[in-house]
Amino acid sequence: MTMRLFHAFLAALTAFVASALPAAAQSIDAAVNAAFENATGWYVNLIFASLPGTNIPWIVGWLVIGAFVFSFYFGFVQFRWVGHAIKLVKGDYSDPNDAGEVSHFQALATALSGTVGLGNIAGVAVAVGIGGPGATFWMILAGLLGMATKFTECTLGVKYRNEFPDGRVSGGPMYYLTRGFEERGLPGGMILAVGFSIFTILGALGGGNMFQANQAHQQIAGVVGDFPGWITGVIFATVVFIVIVGGIKSIAKVTEKVVPFMGILYVLAALVIILANIDQVGTAFARIFEGAFTGLGVAGGMVGALIQGFRRAAFSNEAGIGSAAIAHSAVKTKEPVTEGFVALLEPFIDTVVICTMTALVIIISDQLVVDPETGLFVTENGQIVTQTGSSGVALTSDAFATAFSWFPVVLSIAVVLFAFSTMLSWSYYGLKAWTFLFGEGKTKELIFKLIFCFFVIVGAAVSLDPVIAFSDAALFSMAIFNVLGLYFLMPLVRKELRSYSARLKSGEIRPVKH
Repeated sequence: MTMRLFHAFLAALTAFVASALPAAAQSIDAAVNAAFENATGWYVNLIFASLPGTNIPWIVGWLVIGAFVFSFYFGFVQFRWVGHAIKLVKGDYSDPNDAGEVSHFQALATALSGTVGLGNIAGVAVAVGIGGPGATFWMILAGLLGMATKFTECTLGVKYRNEFPDGRVSGGPMYYLTRGFEERGLPGGMILAVGFSIFTILGALGGGNMFQANQAHQQIAGVVGDFPGWITGVIFATVVFIVIVGGIKSIAKVTEKVVPFMGILYVLAALVIILANIDQVGTAFARIFEGAFTGLGVAGGMVGALIQGFRRAAFSNEAGIGSAAIAHSAVKTKEPVTEGFVALLEPFIDTVVICTMTALVIIISDQLVVDPETGLFVTENGQIVTQTGSSGVALTSDAFATAFSWFPVVLSIAVVLFAFSTMLSWSYYGLKAWTFLFGEGKTKELIFKLIFCFFVIVGAAVSLDPVIAFSDAALFSMAIFNVLGLYFLMPLVRKELRSYSARLKSGEIRPVKH
């Protein structure tokens, strides 16, 4: 019955979108985009407003300060517990009888599928294109610090999750903001949770959905030739719905296969180019370090490089955003802190490894030149890289194509997989925020899933600059509520960490024999 309803909905939606696309489509799109920008521009400007006397957006400072605080507070847990985190991912301490729905590896794969994506392809190109090679240095630093933030939020996600009799679980910031605040006798938890949930839904429909579908269509069209975006949207929407209707277990089964495959595919391609130009790697790193503190003539100099590095790293690995805590909450474990250890691997894989490799390929390929009039880096054909990602994927594609003329085809496959897996994860994040606001239930869940799939089609079909600007703002807005809550709840995480560490040293916690 559900599939028949969906097919009927999809058929009607496709007919509607198709009828709206001919000649008048461009003017309609322009009108919609203008209206959207007028309605939301003030909010985007507010979120990305600069700190007084600086060019640094206050929201970037908010995330960076939080990452520093959590790193120092937990004694740089991201470096001391990496070995144990790897053992947990391998399943050395996993008990299949523990409450939860997915394994440590599946939870990590699901969360990574939401972060390892177009931020690593288009996002890095945006950072390097606007901030210069030096942005890479600050991106790496942000990734290393963000590991402590991920540890904090994902530990709390498991500690305060809902566990239902049928084995399903629901967790994330909306639950630890309410229950954690109640446990500490603090007011305001529900206000933070509701605010977080609203922006999670907006972020899921925008950056986690429409942006992914749009960029995937752009890359496919660039390889096979131009064609209506709604066709890509309908195909994506159908496949996404088939997967997400099965819930987190279905999503996890797909992401645990797709994420390693797409990650290996992309990293191998980057490695081939880097190794083929190994004599230029030293020069590339020299440009990165020099640009980090001088800006190499980039608009904004060192500050411009720092801003772009931190901003794109935050968008890419989502440390402090709170989204990953939703995915990690579904893990099978009775020790909340263990999932915190697993989660801290995400920013390292996503930002320190994959983003750095993308940046090296772009720098080595020498695709960027400085526009003497604007001071901005531009592609060889003079196209300026914009904050919203315009020419981001194209720049990365061109960089890879300098070594392999056929690579844009491979990148198209990677982009499709990245976009697909990101949409799967963000459908789950948005769903959990939706059920927190409107209650659990199959009908309520189905409504959100249909809405989500509708926006997949819309995203592939329209121009997205103002929508993505708002989506970017919505994602960072999640961090306002989440990081504020983490400051009040981090003593609870330290208590969990000390308890687990003591029991591990005493031998009370031991590897499980499978």
